[in-house]
Amino acid sequence: MTCGAALWLGAPRAAAQTQTQAQAPASSDAQVIARGEYLARAGDCIACHTIPGAKLFGGGRPMATPFGTLFSPNISSDKETGIGAWSADEFYRMLHEGKSRDGSVLYPAMPYASYTKVARADSDAIYAYLLSTPPIHQPNRPHELRFPFNRRELLLGWRTLFFRAGEYKPDPAQSAEWNRGAYLVEGLGHCTMCHTEINALGGNTKSKEFQGGLIPIQDWYAPSLTSNKEAGLGEWSIEDIVGLLHAGVSNRGAVYGPMAEVVYDSFQYLSEDDVRAVAVYLKALPGHSGEVSSAPPTVAATEEKNRLFPLGKKIYDAQCALCHSSEGQGKPPHFPPLANNQSIQMTSAVNPIRMVLNGGYAPGTMKNPAPYGMPPFAQSLSDEEVAAVVTYIRTAWGNHGTPVTVKEVNTLRSAPIF
Repeated sequence: MTCGAALWLGAPRAAAQTQTQAQAPASSDAQVIARGEYLARAGDCIACHTIPGAKLFGGGRPMATPFGTLFSPNISSDKETGIGAWSADEFYRMLHEGKSRDGSVLYPAMPYASYTKVARADSDAIYAYLLSTPPIHQPNRPHELRFPFNRRELLLGWRTLFFRAGEYKPDPAQSAEWNRGAYLVEGLGHCTMCHTEINALGGNTKSKEFQGGLIPIQDWYAPSLTSNKEAGLGEWSIEDIVGLLHAGVSNRGAVYGPMAEVVYDSFQYLSEDDVRAVAVYLKALPGHSGEVSSAPPTVAATEEKNRLFPLGKKIYDAQCALCHSSEGQGKPPHFPPLANNQSIQMTSAVNPIRMVLNGGYAPGTMKNPAPYGMPPFAQSLSDEEVAAVVTYIRTAWGNHGTPVTVKEVNTLRSAPIF
């Protein structure tokens, strides 16, 4: 349900440190439960296992996929409908091997391909915390998947292609901070679930990790974290990345859509050291594909830009300049800059189109409790006008994006709103 990243404790000085902790007795059950609560926040368990406004961890939240709708299970302490009767070993097997208590394999909407990297001590802490929560007696709702995807035995083939069990192993050539960030991002963070393109089989291709992709059904684009022309982390300072993940806004931009939910439910609760470790790891990811093409625009693209640009400028000056400034410089951190903003110029124009159509707020966080928002323009602007203003912001002030078509706008009008 979430997209993008959520991170956690218990990582290495690297993982070796975590293994040492696993062998040492906890000073008190209260400490273990508190650590488990932190880890559950870090793993963003709430996002999938709690219906907004409903009781904590009662499950039943629908998750639309290209194969049908899955419903998250009850993971409260209820002994009959939750996990109250599970053992710590059974819980660890679920995280580590992707198997339920009865041995049946789980659908990979549960990101066990990432959770397998979580250390046993962290698994035990999460288990202790979940068992400390109030029991919610709510039977699990059956999934509604189309044939043949409702045949669970077919998951054995998926697992052969996309799943490798094993806890995180630290890289001795890297720093303790980098290893900590790697453990967090690759484990409970399950960042690849959104920031790696999902193929036709519902899996991630290893060679395309962190290179971005459209999130199916949700219709938001999770940018590449390896391309300086998408997420642009290569040019961001560590402080800017930490600020964005902790507060939801920074001088370089703001988070909206599914990532806003991740920051709201998860990132804002993490320690500064943990978020910094994540930033160090993400910033060090090697560059891959996903860069904006340097090829000259086609004649058709130039003509479309020239046609839409004057109308787009007129709309921008009337509707957008008050907050984002006449030259797109914005008023950071509350109103992000649009000039030289990589997220505006990406090959995919999905996100800026959706922001103009649906508006949105950055998440309310402890560091930014009263976020400023952007109003929706879906009711006041036509498809042509939205295409014009998005084309303008993608090509004005030295931006190198491509024009947006009326068809692209029309397709996204019916996309789900976050």
